[in-house]
Amino acid sequence: MTNKQSQNNAIKFNDPIIETNNLSVSYGNTLAIENVNFSVPEKKVIALIGPSGCGKSTLIRCINRMNDLIPSAKVSGNVFFHNQNIYDKNTDPTEIRYKIGMVFQKPNPFPKSIYDNVAFGPRVNGLKVDLDEVVETSLKKAALWDEVKDRLNDSGLGISGGQQQRLCIARTLAVNPEIILMDEPASSLDPISTQSIENLIKDISQEVTIIIVTHNMQQAARISDYALVMMSGEERIGRLIEYGENKQVFDNPKDERTEAYVTGRIG
Repeated sequence: MTNKQSQNNAIKFNDPIIETNNLSVSYGNTLAIENVNFSVPEKKVIALIGPSGCGKSTLIRCINRMNDLIPSAKVSGNVFFHNQNIYDKNTDPTEIRYKIGMVFQKPNPFPKSIYDNVAFGPRVNGLKVDLDEVVETSLKKAALWDEVKDRLNDSGLGISGGQQQRLCIARTLAVNPEIILMDEPASSLDPISTQSIENLIKDISQEVTIIIVTHNMQQAARISDYALVMMSGEERIGRLIEYGENKQVFDNPKDERTEAYVTGRIG
């Protein structure tokens, strides 16, 4: 895969798994993000960083049409998944959300058993699979199997917060997504659980693409292959200001606003 640097400090990829074109989002009459253009390679970790209120969560929710669930949200521009426009009128958003899964800031296991949480996706999709095998494989990928294999019938709400977050990741993995979006998945966890989540992200990125929103600069630097920086000015409209390889963004940023943010002078 060859890369080239565009004029707006954003790295470009040939044959990306995700690519946006002039992506903008408004909530009612308020413009939240404007003309965001970037592409994402397969099986890498992309950290989405920037100060609070710059549109990071809005942007990540565009990638699997979660903003459809917000009545006031209006999306313009395009998001291409394997060159297919996911906002095309003939695209099924539910199907997109299984191919592009999401893990939220707070763990949200269903009020079901650990087993049924992981088996939920294959069941509702009518997949012809061995559920026992899917559950075990997914929990192993989420580094949770050894901790819960003897309590699969226990409630998913009865395990620790860090385990619940890994259970949610296992539930997402059970339908074989190609991309997993993560919106601050470790922000409510203790340091040991956070490290487990970070190790898990690096492991599963060998098989799936990860796009993660994080406010933790050290975390972004530890786990990402690429970093995308969002920023908003006085008008409070989020824009992409820089996107490049991890080391370049953190050690040698091209935009002075990026340098101010990653060094802690703003944000």
